[in-house]
Amino acid sequence: MVVKVGFVKLGNIGCAPLIDLLLDERAEREDIVVRVIGSGAKMGPEDAEEVSKKILEFNPDFVVITSPNAALPGPTKAREILAQSVPVIVVSDLPAKKIVPDLEEKGIGYIIVEADAMLGARREFLDPIEMALFNADLIKVLSITGVYNILFESIDKVIEAFKEGKKPELPQIIVKGKKAIKAAGFSNPYAASKALASFEIAKNVADVTVTACFKEKDWEKYTLLCSAAHEMMAQAAKLASEAREIEKNADKVLRKPHYDDGTILTKRALIEKPSKPG
Repeated sequence: MVVKVGFVKLGNIGCAPLIDLLLDERAEREDIVVRVIGSGAKMGPEDAEEVSKKILEFNPDFVVITSPNAALPGPTKAREILAQSVPVIVVSDLPAKKIVPDLEEKGIGYIIVEADAMLGARREFLDPIEMALFNADLIKVLSITGVYNILFESIDKVIEAFKEGKKPELPQIIVKGKKAIKAAGFSNPYAASKALASFEIAKNVADVTVTACFKEKDWEKYTLLCSAAHEMMAQAAKLASEAREIEKNADKVLRKPHYDDGTILTKRALIEKPSKPG
């Protein structure tokens, strides 16, 4: 069976740009077909309605919705439309924790990532290049600390259930630091500690940017706070890179490539063929 996976992207978070590509990193999987519909930076109810109806034309087996703060009207509208027709998984950031009881009551899956922090979105600070640099740093943090492992492995489990003709068990995960680091599979405790520090710094970036964007009114003060938050994320990315270098120096980087049938293989040594787990 070929499983049809739909992605609806409303606005942007660090998990969003690559989430669909994590499922088929070499474009060779034969067990899935993926379609992505996005609304760009906007994520209002009208945008959400339009893209949600469009993805249903693809007749997906299930849909993953990515957005900042899934409690907002736009992402809520998307869930209301899509959950009537297909299983839905929400991928969002820390503010979405407030709707977890509602998601569970409605049978909607979720992966909420604490380290997927908002950027410093003030005009006095943020321009297109600064936005791109922040996201590059954030993507590095989420990649190395294990968040992306949790994303693709959780979605792959849902795909596998459909292939076996079973009702999928949708993920219900709040990704905290320890959970992410465990998923990353570090072999060296120093690497793990650097990665955990990276995750926790990234998580705390949101406290600074929320203050800068929504609480502080003095433009000089909020500009400084935005800059400080982005410096924090840059340091988080540096720590994550250092963690991976430790693993590389010991020839112990955990790699989990997909086989053509969707099986997740594993390897550690660089000069080693990946194999099926177990």
